[in-house]
Amino acid sequence: MKFDIVSQGAFATLNVLLAKGESIKAESGAMITMSDTIDVDSKMEKGLLSSLARKLLTGESLFFQTLKAERGDGSAMLASAYPGEMAILDLDGSEEFILQKDGFLAADDTVTISTKAQNLTKGLFSGEGFFIMRLGGKGKVVISTYGGIMKLTLAPGEVRIIDNSHMVAWSANSNYKIEKASKGWVSSFTSGEGLVCRFTGPGDVYIQTRNSPGFGSWVRQFIPNKG
Repeated sequence: MKFDIVSQGAFATLNVLLAKGESIKAESGAMITMSDTIDVDSKMEKGLLSSLARKLLTGESLFFQTLKAERGDGSAMLASAYPGEMAILDLDGSEEFILQKDGFLAADDTVTISTKAQNLTKGLFSGEGFFIMRLGGKGKVVISTYGGIMKLTLAPGEVRIIDNSHMVAWSANSNYKIEKASKGWVSSFTSGEGLVCRFTGPGDVYIQTRNSPGFGSWVRQFIPNKG
């Protein structure tokens, strides 16, 4: 099996090469085109209750697509519903990752996806809600973002401040807390930053260069107010 990101940029596309018998899971509706040796189906991750939890708590789809090369080698092309770049995470079984809502695109069938509850402070102010996705097991995961994607590798003790609207994925063992962007509450919000996440290494953090709430606010000013 091979994952290859083509047309990286605003309209990135994922090409997956599958040997006969291999399969992947993908976000519902992600498939663009595939070989006629591949069958597409739907699957609930870890059964009905787990899938319902993911749907109700994180807003993700109830079903994943499953693409399996049933009748020989083949390929499939996948894309996200929104413009932006992609990145491939290689899980070795020793570390898990936390993923933002809408960040998952595709993964090896061996990767596990579950729902994780955040504490009250992080749930209210991280921008991700009380429930987020947790990736584990061994295999490759393809994540997608709105805008460009960058990987930050923090050394032990290294601190990085990240706007919560730009977080995509991070090591599950990373230490982070929510705090004001500046010393005072007024300056924090009048600066346009509000609350940020303070990460302390070691750990990897993937960030996106754009955020959908900011884009939504920009578009909203051009929409006529009928009231």
